[in-house]
Formats: sequence, structure tokens, C-alpha cells
Amino acid sequence: MSAGRASEGAGCITWWGFSPARDLLHIGPERCEGDINVLLVGSGDPRHILKTIAGLQDKQSVHIWVIENSMEVVARQLLLLYLALIPQDSMGINEKTEVFLEVFGNAEIRSQTEEVLQRVASQLSLSVTETMAVHGCLNTTLLKFKERDELDRIFKSWIQTQSSSSEHPAPVMAKAWDYRVRQHLGTRYDSKKGCFDWDLTMKLHEKGCGVINRQQYMRWREQGLAFEMREGIYQITNPSLLSSRVFSQKGDKVAIRGYWGDIVSSPYLSFGIETDDKSLLKTQNGQHIKTAQDISFANLQGLFQSLSSRRGCPTTSQPYTDAEEDTSIRTVSIKDLMYPNGISVTFLPLDSLHKLPEKQKYSQFFNTIYFSASFVHQLGPMMRQIAAPDAVLVVELAKYILDLNKEQEAGFAKKVEDIALEAGFEPWHEGTSDDVHAVFIQQRK
Repeated sequence: MSAGRASEGAGCITWWGFSPARDLLHIGPERCEGDINVLLVGSGDPRHILKTIAGLQDKQSVHIWVIENSMEVVARQLLLLYLALIPQDSMGINEKTEVFLEVFGNAEIRSQTEEVLQRVASQLSLSVTETMAVHGCLNTTLLKFKERDELDRIFKSWIQTQSSSSEHPAPVMAKAWDYRVRQHLGTRYDSKKGCFDWDLTMKLHEKGCGVINRQQYMRWREQGLAFEMREGIYQITNPSLLSSRVFSQKGDKVAIRGYWGDIVSSPYLSFGIETDDKSLLKTQNGQHIKTAQDISFANLQGLFQSLSSRRGCPTTSQPYTDAEEDTSIRTVSIKDLMYPNGISVTFLPLDSLHKLPEKQKYSQFFNTIYFSASFVHQLGPMMRQIAAPDAVLVVELAKYILDLNKEQEAGFAKKVEDIALEAGFEPWHEGTSDDVHAVFIQQRK
């Protein structure tokens, strides 16, 4: 029971990944203590960064290097990391989690979230244009000048989008979302609820995602609202989910601004379908008591708590609670953000993957290398030159790309293995493996 234009479902820009957050230092064989370098290629969101940082031991330090294929994705990663690093005395963990999830998975947001986003965008604009405003977890200094200019343009466009959309709430996103749904379903648009239900029950639930609640998933598929934690009006465009896509029209190339991300698999996958807290997975009469929204909230709270308690971070002596929520949002500058000990995140230029082997600095440098499903085609033999002798290669599989059937999904996994073998990596068979990521180690000579 496939939809009209299946290839359109996943979109052409990765706003969130098609797999749950993973602690990348605890995948594969045990790695060395001390300084660890991790390369993330096309992860799309900071889920693996947050999860890896949360699992870090006191004596360990990690430097995460990020390569994406779009400055719009880089801008959004910076936005989400900035929110994660706001200290508790400026924004309580409950409020931070709500704002993060809204920005992360909602096409439209509340006015309070809009205000936070605007203030963060203005600070990020400063951080990419002024070398004095550099933060270890938001390091953009290795990007090209034109890329930093592009980031600055994107952040300023978010502020302008917001100031103009306040008077005319969200027609931009509402129209953009509906356009994508129509394109995807084609002639079946009039029976869209049945299509949405099929994707949920026959695909996501069959793949073990029973915690994704029907009502919440249907609302997201219809309007792009994945997380509604407060009684509030969600009608202001989330500018961080807008991007440009180039189309050919009568021989000319035309860039059209709209929503070009995933409209099928959902943002619940990143933080909402797995948890160590088994009480969140309880069922009653065959139905899950908690939802993917509840689990996303609990998981992010835990990650933010770990970030706050990381030694070297300022923590508030009196924890923030809902009752104390401060409605006046003050601007948190780069220098006010938490600076967790032993953690740094550096964004590399978009075209840097094939240039890293040419630089001596990166020779046998990375202890863990992660490739998303959409970047597998860029995995090649040059990876051996930048992989440390003990390196682990982790590749995202296509389990949660719903527009693929079982044969295509299996074919993709086989293709990943073939590409990895050609690149000099062999499957890691020890320990428990899953069908979400493939894990490889360097072939022994």
C-alpha cells in the first residue's frame, strides 16, 4: 500500500536522523582511554553528540568533528546545541526540554519559543562573524569564510522571518507542509488519514515503535506538529525547518523556499523510541501507557542533566522547577553557555570529507567514524587513511526510511557491507548487533 511519490517522503534535507541517538564510544570494541576523536558525516541533528557526551567518563575527553552537506543543517545543529548548553540558572531543564523539542520537531511553534529562537539566532550570528565569540562546543572557525557568511545570512533570515510572521501567523509553513503531503500522496490525498494510519500501524509499529501514539503521529503527518507539551497556540513558522530547493522550470533553475524534510518517518525516532527506563515502556491492555513524546522528553531531560553535571560546568544551586518558570527570557550570550570539560564540537567545511586524507593532521586520527544512510555513497577507501588503527565505523541503515520495502531495506544493508569492505572495513560480529546500525572495524592485514 504505497503512496503516490514514494521518493518524496524522506525529503531532500535531513532535519533529523532516521535512527535513535547512540553513544558512539560504546559501539563496537572497547576503545582507548583519554582523548577520542569522532567524525560524524551527515548525522542531521545533534542526537549522537548529546548521547555520547552524556556517556563520557570523567577521565575521558572527546572531540567531535561534524560534516554536513548543507549550511542550513549546520545552522540548525548549532541552534540545537546552543539550546542544550544554556545553563540551568538561565533556563530550567523542563523549559529547555520543551523549547528544544518544539524547535526540533514542530513546523510551527509558540510565541515564547519564537522569542528564544530569535535571541539565540542573534547570538549565533555574532558567533560566526566575530572570532572573539568562539565556544568549544560550537566551533565554526574551520569553516570557509563564504560558509560562515552563509550561516550569518541564515541566522538573520530566521530573525526576519519571525518578525514578519508575527503579524501573519504561519501561512508559509502551513502551505509548504500541505504541498509536500499532496506531492507525496498524489491521487490518494483525499484518503490521507488512511495512508497515515497504514504507515504507523503496518510500518512503524511493526518495526517496534509501538510507543509512537496514533493521535500524535496523525497530527504530525497532517500539520507537522510532533510535540505539544503546553496549552498554547502553535501557529508561528519554525524558520529553522525552512530551506531552499532548486527545481528546473522550463530550462531555468529556480530556488523555491519551503519545507523539504521528512514527512513520513517522524522526529520521534531520534529521542523517542528507546529508553533505559523500562517504566516508560509499560503497556496496559496491549497499549503503551507512555508516548514517544513522553520518552523524548524524559530522554532529553536526562541528557541535559548529564551535560549540566559534567565537571567544569556551572550549575545552579537551586534547581529550576516548573513552578518557578520565568516568563521573561533573558539573552544568554556565547560566553554564558556551559562549557563542559573535555568536550569540543567542530564543524568542518561541506566539501572536506575527501580532503581530510590529504592533511597530515588527520592521518590515522579518528577513533570512531559515523555515516548516515544518506551519505553512505561517499564512504570510500580514503577512510582508511584518516581512521585510527582501533577505529570503529558505524553506518546508519534504512530500517526507519518507511518508503522502502523489506527487499529494498535488505538490499541497502548488503550495499553498505559491500561499500565498507571495499573501503577496508569488515563487519564486527562480537557483542550484540542491531538492525538500525551496521558496525565495522578495520580489516586486519
